[in-house]
Amino acid sequence: MSKIKILLVEDDPNLGDILKEYLGVKGFEVILCRDGEEGWNKYKKDYYQLCLLDVMMPVKDGFTLGKEIRKVEENIPIIYLTAKNMKEDVIKGFRIGADDYITKPFSMEELLMRINAILRRTNSQGEKTALKSYVFGNFTLHYDKQLLEGPEGTNKLTSKENELLRLLASSLNENVSRSFALKQIWGDDSYFNARSMDVYLSKIRKLLKNDGSVQIITLHGEGFKLVVN
Repeated sequence: MSKIKILLVEDDPNLGDILKEYLGVKGFEVILCRDGEEGWNKYKKDYYQLCLLDVMMPVKDGFTLGKEIRKVEENIPIIYLTAKNMKEDVIKGFRIGADDYITKPFSMEELLMRINAILRRTNSQGEKTALKSYVFGNFTLHYDKQLLEGPEGTNKLTSKENELLRLLASSLNENVSRSFALKQIWGDDSYFNARSMDVYLSKIRKLLKNDGSVQIITLHGEGFKLVVN
């Protein structure tokens, strides 16, 4: 069974090393970065199941990094670590999508309990994103990592792009109805969600344009399908 991978971004070298070692002993794989910019670069290149972000950091602060991560993956759990104990900062953290917030100094046991509680809540999502990959033309969709590997390199996908492309790839050369796709990924087939899906389809088509043998065909009134010639 693969280890749960955590992105830890902490500029305090002592605390960062202690956290990495402690969580490593507890069975996690921890990638440690010293500032927000390094954390962002690491995040873009790999797949993580949880982020621990210090708030006050050089180059890029934790709130800014958290907002950037949320634009790419809206569901990844984020816990903020901070020396501050101000109500305004706590509110700001949750407002931009924090799953939890712990104030320094804290016990390692408390942090571990918070991490495990969040992972239990998101376990169903983790099961849904079990290790899978789909190959079509010169592309490989690494569904578990939200990465599309192709002739021009590798692109990190948003959660909606990842789910939509997986749905198409798992039904290769077969029609996927618009209503079914909307209900599977967005929850309902409302007009607003349909327009949103069209935007994501357009983005996916751009990612696939470098392989002429692969295309997404729209079947008016029916749906669309991913075809490989």
